[in-house]
Amino acid sequence: MSGVGEPFGGRAERRGLWEETVFYHLHWLGDLGWPAFGAFKAVMLRAVLAAVFAFVLCLILGPRLIAFLKSRKCGENTAKKDSLFLQKKHMAKNGTPTMGGVLLIGATLTAIALFARFDVVFVPMAFFTLLSLMLVGFYDDWIKLTHNKRDGLSRKEKLFYQFLIGGGMGLLLAWYNEPSNATNIAIPFLDAALWPVLGYFYVAWASVVMVGTSNAVNLTDGLDGLATLCTISVAVAFGVLAYFSGHAGIASHLGVVRIPGAEELTIVCAALCGACLGFLWFNAHPAEVFMGDTGSLAMGGLIGLVALCIKQELMLLLIGGIFVVEALSVIIQIYSCKLRNGKRVFLLAPLHHHFEQKGWDESKIVARFFIVSVLLAVFSIALLRLK
Repeated sequence: MSGVGEPFGGRAERRGLWEETVFYHLHWLGDLGWPAFGAFKAVMLRAVLAAVFAFVLCLILGPRLIAFLKSRKCGENTAKKDSLFLQKKHMAKNGTPTMGGVLLIGATLTAIALFARFDVVFVPMAFFTLLSLMLVGFYDDWIKLTHNKRDGLSRKEKLFYQFLIGGGMGLLLAWYNEPSNATNIAIPFLDAALWPVLGYFYVAWASVVMVGTSNAVNLTDGLDGLATLCTISVAVAFGVLAYFSGHAGIASHLGVVRIPGAEELTIVCAALCGACLGFLWFNAHPAEVFMGDTGSLAMGGLIGLVALCIKQELMLLLIGGIFVVEALSVIIQIYSCKLRNGKRVFLLAPLHHHFEQKGWDESKIVARFFIVSVLLAVFSIALLRLK
């Protein structure tokens, strides 16, 4: 087991086909008499710039994308919802442009390409995860729009692609990280101890974490701004944890696993936060555009990957508590109906629809879920200092 603050990522920082980021190279101008450019070495500066860039890019391109989606009749079809209650409740949303995740994920990818270092292996992994799951979600949304008799990819098809991507990332993590610790798992609040409990099952574990988070965020994306807001709070928390993990002094002080290169994931999380804020400009109630599976599958997969990279996948249960509860509500509802002759635990699932049927206003549900999400994120970070 690793002790407090010991490094985990033996091969996380390496040069290959990927060069360092465009803006990181500007720090060399500081050595040529332009001291201000030396600041581009700083992770926090690049994180702020990535967030601002992604936010502004969404604001600029958002109206154009919405107009394009409207012209192509890429609108939500509320008649395909499983519940008659939801069909009537969300009738006003019928025809609202969907597949807006192209904007959200596209802005995130662009900001990552400009501000994060691609010679740190976690960054190209995050980039590939976002891009590949965005394409899976795009294909799913496209089928929904073009095939009246099909509601997107089948469950088996979607899970196949997700597990393929998750398994690939698990293999890469096992390969690039320190061999003695690569398949171990960190137990939260136990002084950076890495427990050798996974071994050969690590790839399966990584797949489950990524697929589970991807689908949990997808299930949460049922009300205007809900998944976007909750993703912001979760991404901020994991961005902070990534910075702690990448900084030897802070990792040792707080008792988290030291992972060289993990601080670059702070920039990845910041880019996602900025893009989410920019997308929220158009996605807040009443939404002008929906992200669709194009956005939600990719966002969830990225969060799962970041948690795996910094060995905080168990913390995901607390930080991403809203996503966990939303997913559990669906699982409980399904098995309750199967095992109890159709009897339900919730009026509707996922959980946010349960509260809708109880008469809660959509904006109030979103606000309250977001408040809980923020509190969980703050509480999780605070526990690191209090343990």
